[in-house]
Amino acid sequence: MNKRNCILVGAPVDSGKRRRGCQMGPDAYRTAGLAEALTGLGHSASDIGNVVPAAPRPVTPRNPQVHALAETIAWTEALSNAAQSAAKDGFPIFMGGDHSLSLGTVSGMAAHAAQQNRPLFVLWLDAHSDYHTPVTSGSGNLHGTPVAYVTGHAGFEDFPPLSSVVPTKNVCMIGIRSVDPEEHAALLKGEVTIVDMRAIDEHGIAKPLAAFLDQVAAANGMLHVSLDVDFLDPSVAPAVGTTVPGGATVREGHLVMELLHDSGLVTSLDLVELNPHLDDRGRTANVMVDLTASLMGRKVFDRPTRSLTT
Repeated sequence: MNKRNCILVGAPVDSGKRRRGCQMGPDAYRTAGLAEALTGLGHSASDIGNVVPAAPRPVTPRNPQVHALAETIAWTEALSNAAQSAAKDGFPIFMGGDHSLSLGTVSGMAAHAAQQNRPLFVLWLDAHSDYHTPVTSGSGNLHGTPVAYVTGHAGFEDFPPLSSVVPTKNVCMIGIRSVDPEEHAALLKGEVTIVDMRAIDEHGIAKPLAAFLDQVAAANGMLHVSLDVDFLDPSVAPAVGTTVPGGATVREGHLVMELLHDSGLVTSLDLVELNPHLDDRGRTANVMVDLTASLMGRKVFDRPTRSLTT
């Protein structure tokens, strides 16, 4: 990966679920030294501050369980525009904020990729598939809906129309270990690559990632990585309100990031679901910053890049 002009975009979204605290995420990343980690690796880093959405327009959800629909729609519009603007200037890193922010960041990056006449691919590093729609969600928490939205599922009629849909075959989920029945049924109908924790336990994390990266490279695609704190095991990353035991280790997380760096394919990044109120003296924020540094080239030793399939 060449030296990048990193655009740090604060996305203090806290409307995607009922437990508050993710609005403090962007400042936690700033305090943990994200910009300094990037510049220490030779990249430039411009923090453009926090996105501010327009006032929400009144909207009545079809599903009465849905929480903060109007607010989340406003964030989606604002972050889609912010993503398209930042992508023109460099490598956007969206500092969140709950995972509903990806409704906007991924749709915006898909629009930008289409303008470059390239397909967008999405790597979803998460305990959850986030494949609900506002209609199927039993909890009504919209942070569980971004992948369904960007892949063009019905049920998002109140959201901004997508100018470019991400095909399900362009999505890879790694670290999955919590999927609701409605999501499971919907995933079986598509072509999403799913690498759950059992698959990782049995076969490791490098080979399935390598296979997906080969697809991205063959298509001359742009790759958006969405990294949820709960991709990691809560024993090492406690600052998330949706803890699911049995997640990736810190070492597995760094391996993913190092392989992504070696590929040179990543063009944008989400850092999501960090709730500093639940953290232990900044422990989770520091881990996430360290993982970002690995993605951007931090290594213990330089070594020749080898084929991931050998």
